[in-house]
Amino acid sequence: QVQLVESGGGLVQAGGSLRLSCTASGRTFNMYAMGWFRQAPGKEREFVAAISRTGSRTYLLGSLRGRFTISRDNAKSTVYLQMNSLKPEDTAVYYCGARTTFSDTNLYTSNDEYEHWGQGTQVTVSS
Repeated sequence: QVQLVESGGGLVQAGGSLRLSCTASGRTFNMYAMGWFRQAPGKEREFVAAISRTGSRTYLLGSLRGRFTISRDNAKSTVYLQMNSLKPEDTAVYYCGARTTFSDTNLYTSNDEYEHWGQGTQVTVSS
């Protein structure tokens, strides 16, 4: 079992930046592909970004490319989401997920593919 704790959310003005962190404990972090999802009020949880267990592959929602970046530091058991040029429509609760994998390159973009979730961190972007 792995426990995930997100941090780094908050209130920021449009155009600003935030870096979210998700730190894992309990199991070997490099056995997990990781992902970030977000859920805005009244909407379903949507995929944001994914990274393979080694960090060799990343994938972002197309509309976010150029503004968001996902990365990980396996020595720190942490995955990051760097968010730049934030917009009010980025306002949501952001969740990280973990999925066990033996592949160095697989990554996952669907809610159903993830086994473990953090509690979420609120990101609010004011106009």
